[in-house]
Amino acid sequence: VFFGLGGYAMAMHLKLEAAGPGNVPDFMVLYGDGTMPGFWEPFRSGPFTIFAILALPAAVATVIGWAIFKRRVKGAYFAILTQAMAVVFATLLVATIKETGGFNGLNQFTQFFGYNLYDPVNKQMVYSITVGLLLVCLLIVWQLYRSRFGELLVATRDAEERVRFLGHDPANIKLVAFVVAAMMASVGGAMFAPIAGIISPSDVDATASIFLIAGVALGGRALFLGPALGALTVGYGRTALSEAFPNQWTYFLGALFVVVILLLPRGVGDLPRLVRTTLDRRTSA
Repeated sequence: VFFGLGGYAMAMHLKLEAAGPGNVPDFMVLYGDGTMPGFWEPFRSGPFTIFAILALPAAVATVIGWAIFKRRVKGAYFAILTQAMAVVFATLLVATIKETGGFNGLNQFTQFFGYNLYDPVNKQMVYSITVGLLLVCLLIVWQLYRSRFGELLVATRDAEERVRFLGHDPANIKLVAFVVAAMMASVGGAMFAPIAGIISPSDVDATASIFLIAGVALGGRALFLGPALGALTVGYGRTALSEAFPNQWTYFLGALFVVVILLLPRGVGDLPRLVRTTLDRRTSA
C-alpha cells in the first residue's frame, strides 16, 4: 500500500509534467470528459510531490498502525490484514479508471522534474538518485538499530510482554517503526515509477506485497543488509527467470523460496555463520 502511495504520487507529477502546463493527462480525455480531479492539481508542484511522498504514507500508517497495534493485532492476523489492505487498494485503483488510469495504471513518463527521461544520461541520474536514497535509508535504519529505540524494538520483537512489564508501551514502539517503514516504502515506490516507466495496480496488489516479503525472508534478518540483498535478489530473479522461462519462471522462483526456507530458515544472510559453525566443528573433531 505505502509503496503504491509513493509510486502513484510520483506518477501523478510525472504525468502532469508530460501533459504540460494547463493540460490534463491523456487518459482523462480517453476514459473521461477531459476534466481533471481537484486532488491532482497540487501534484504539478515538485516540492509538494516530494512532501506528499513522505507525508501521505506517514499519515496513513499512523492511523492504521494506531488502530492495529493498540488492539494488539499481531502474527498471522496482522499479515492477513496487511494483505487485505493491498487487495483493497489495488481494487480501488482499478475501479477509479478516470482518476488513476484503472488497470492500465499511469505510464508514458517523458520528464523527471524537468529532465528528459529519454536521455540516457538522465536515466543514469535517476538510477544514481535511487542508489543514494537506498544508502540513506540503510543509514537511517543502522542508526535506529544502534540507538536505544533499536534496542526496544528488538526487545519488543523477542519479548513483548517483558517490555510492557518494564513500563514501555509496545504499541507505540511498533507504531514508530511502522511509520518509518511506510515512508521508506513510499520512497521506493516513488523511484520505481520513473525507472519502470509505469505504475499500475499489479505493482501494489497482494502478489507484489508477497514478493516484497519473500525478499525479506530470502535475505533474512541475520545480517543488517539481508533484507535489502534479498529484495535485490528477488527483483533480479524475477526479471532473469521471466525472460528465460516465460511460462515456468514462477515455479522456479517458488522452488527457490521453499529451499531457502527449509535449509536456511534465517535467510541467506545466515549462510556465513553456518559455514563458520561447520568449519569450527570439523576443526574441533
